[in-house]
Amino acid sequence: MKFDDFLHTVNDFGRYQKLRYFCICLTYMLPPIMVYTWSFAAATPSFRCKLNENDSVFDRHLSTSYNQSQPDEAYCKAHMKISVKECQRCYMKTMSNTGVAQIQPCNGYVFDRKYHQYTLVEEWSMICDRTVFRSAVQNLFFVGYMVGSIFFGIMADKYGRRPIMSICIILMACTGFICAFFPQKHLFGFWPSYTVYTISRFILACSTRGIAVTGFVLATELVGPKNKFLTAIIVQYFFAFGQLFLVTFAYFIREWRRLTLTLSLFTIPFTFFYFFLPESARWMISKGRYKQAEKLLRKIAVINKKPFDEEAFQQLIHEQKKNTTEQSEQVGVLALFKSRIMCIISINLFFQWFVQNLVFYGISQSTGSWGFDPYLSFTISACVEILSYIVLHLVLNRIGRKRPYFVAVLCFAIIALLTIPVQNFMFKNSQKQKIIIFIMNVLLKFFAAGSYAIIYIYANELFPTGIRNTGMGICSMVARIGAIVGTTSNDMLTRLWINLPTVLFGVLSLVAAFLILMLPETLNKTLPQTIADTEQMGLSWMHARNNRKNNDRNVEEPNEHQLLNETLKAQDDIEMK
Repeated sequence: MKFDDFLHTVNDFGRYQKLRYFCICLTYMLPPIMVYTWSFAAATPSFRCKLNENDSVFDRHLSTSYNQSQPDEAYCKAHMKISVKECQRCYMKTMSNTGVAQIQPCNGYVFDRKYHQYTLVEEWSMICDRTVFRSAVQNLFFVGYMVGSIFFGIMADKYGRRPIMSICIILMACTGFICAFFPQKHLFGFWPSYTVYTISRFILACSTRGIAVTGFVLATELVGPKNKFLTAIIVQYFFAFGQLFLVTFAYFIREWRRLTLTLSLFTIPFTFFYFFLPESARWMISKGRYKQAEKLLRKIAVINKKPFDEEAFQQLIHEQKKNTTEQSEQVGVLALFKSRIMCIISINLFFQWFVQNLVFYGISQSTGSWGFDPYLSFTISACVEILSYIVLHLVLNRIGRKRPYFVAVLCFAIIALLTIPVQNFMFKNSQKQKIIIFIMNVLLKFFAAGSYAIIYIYANELFPTGIRNTGMGICSMVARIGAIVGTTSNDMLTRLWINLPTVLFGVLSLVAAFLILMLPETLNKTLPQTIADTEQMGLSWMHARNNRKNNDRNVEEPNEHQLLNETLKAQDDIEMK
């Protein structure tokens, strides 16, 4: 008897599982809060050069003196490798003693207070040629995501899901407070403040990813196979709910330090989840902790009001001990590339994960540039993400994984590339252009969220069991590189052209859309257990070629059944004669 069979006897999705699953879903609100806090705490407001010591108010209706201090558009195009907008707000024109105009970097800046009271960008002047400091913090955050996925994933497999998840929550709370209090430029100076903040964000990212990984695994191990898809989708809703929770606080608290402190206080109640969330009974059985597993499963049976089948449990233990003694063949990373089909599938999936994380985080972190109120834009983005998950919930088990993914990625690519004609053939900064760009951004987020969610499920169903963890682990590592590239693109490429990152996302998505056509559909197919099973699924173009060969063979050569019928008919004709 397998564990899923026994879990069914005590109800694999009863009252016990639903209450614990809801708590795990609540913890899934923490990762988006920690990731996207950066969008508000380190938002880049509109700014301009400071003309004199008394110049401290940002006025959108620029004075004549400021216009005269800006570099000419012709000069910026001829001598600067950045956009005209970036040139005119990072440099100013001054007159030398001899009356010759000189272009030099601004000595100070005046920031717009319309949407943000005070951000880290202003505190550390992370604009213009210092934009790299802003990118470095978030890039290191995603490196922490990568490290946390690997390290805490291994720790959770070795020591259990419950203690590792609790440690991650405590780390998250502690580093959150450090990020709120330690950056004191006037007290410690820039470099000590920046270094401690960046390292704290790195540890925060590691713990955030540890919560996401162990929480997701614990949630799926609580339930039976029939409810795994349901639990995998519903938890995504809470990821979007976390964004709505964040934007609510960010709207009312517009100073970065108080916002970071408030969100850190929010993590404190989660530290007590250790006393409520149980260990995974499935993990206990796999580690040979049969008495502890029996105690927990009896508790589940009581809460779900089901009888505990002693005989079935002994069969489960016997089967587990038998499987433990019969060690299966160990396969490693090289198994992903040994055969041609497995190699093509693996490399294709790695590229898909790279593109989807680049696109998803690139679009999600750029809502402030949508041209409207950044809080409204972020709220709409989160709601669109929820709508995307609802659509996936309805279609994935009906249409499949491949076609919805292809449509989502292709639509994203087309809309992203349409930004070129919209920017070049419409009146710049007109109301009509702003509305069209806003609608395009909403559609981009809808399709990005959809394809991002599908690739998690699709890849898990393509890798065989023997190397599934290995394959998914490499996908996760490549994905973090995509997130880093997306973040850097938003910060650096926008200095050349504000829509250049979106065009880059569109080109890569177009390539990804056509590459996915090579892979097989996985709907209503059993999970491949071995590499041979995955190879049997094959590639789409191989199936098409084999079908053509079979059709040609059927036309040219009659099958045995036809020959037998013709022979029997001929014998009957002879006997009648």
